[in-house]
Amino acid sequence: MPQYSIVVPLHNEQENVTDLYDRLKAVMEAHGESFEIVLVDDGSTDRTFPLLREIVAVDSRVTVVRLRRNFGQTSALAAGFDQARGEYIIAMDGDLQHDPADIPMFLEKIAEGYDIVSGWRKRRIDNLWLRRIPSRCANWVMAKLSGVDIHDFGTTFKAYRREILEQVPLYGELHRFIPALASWHGASICEVPIRNVNRERGVSHYGITRTFRVFFDLITIRFLLRYLSRPLHFFGTLGMASIFAGSSVTLWLLAVKFLHHADVMSNHGPLMIFAAVLLLAGFNMLGIGLLGEMQVRHYHEPTRRAPYSVERVLRTQSSEQPSVSE
Repeated sequence: MPQYSIVVPLHNEQENVTDLYDRLKAVMEAHGESFEIVLVDDGSTDRTFPLLREIVAVDSRVTVVRLRRNFGQTSALAAGFDQARGEYIIAMDGDLQHDPADIPMFLEKIAEGYDIVSGWRKRRIDNLWLRRIPSRCANWVMAKLSGVDIHDFGTTFKAYRREILEQVPLYGELHRFIPALASWHGASICEVPIRNVNRERGVSHYGITRTFRVFFDLITIRFLLRYLSRPLHFFGTLGMASIFAGSSVTLWLLAVKFLHHADVMSNHGPLMIFAAVLLLAGFNMLGIGLLGEMQVRHYHEPTRRAPYSVERVLRTQSSEQPSVSE
């Protein structure tokens, strides 16, 4: 089994894939430890996959995973992680904005005993208003809400111990939150500064719309970190507060009705409706909390549905596994 696995998701990167492979191979061969390169074609429509076939045909250390369609970066990484066999896994982008020459820094920190080593684009050269300012704000919020003190959640360039990744489910845009999710399991995390270079070839797949998707996933992460195993504590608190408020209003209306013989329906009709809504909302929240507690059992089940569909896996020119679909 290889010591290290480098997992790279690719989508329409025909201009970069060959250069990326050459540079990764040179860096890892210079390091001297056994390694493999797992290249995931995330539904590319250009010549990315034919080029990957040529690479895997001449290097048995390369594994190519082709997904049936474009599932997104998180799902592509999950597919690569599932195929990786190394004890340590390095993930990076395939557009060469992550410099393979930085990999030894990650390996050094992993060798020191850290569970996760995260890249930090300390000196960014992206567009100030569309990338750097939104990213800085998002990273600050992520650090505060997750309790993980790192500067750059957004970069894919990270190194992991295999056992940590096996405990973290990936879907949506959660690949950027792996350190936060892993911290729930007690993982030790550190950062290393990495180079941030401009894309030389191809078209960027990043846009400002990704910020909104990240925001929604951030809310999910906050909930998972605090209430993953006890959702009733969250929904139950809201439900009981609503029931208490509704019950208080109802008791006051009853007191007005029977002690002062007032016509509650005529004088306090809107307040009666408000009390009823509070009570119904409270009971609904309690019900949602109970359903959440039942779903916790499914979270802890050992089998999870994969967030991707594999068309084929290539390890050498002559070995091709049949498609896998769920």
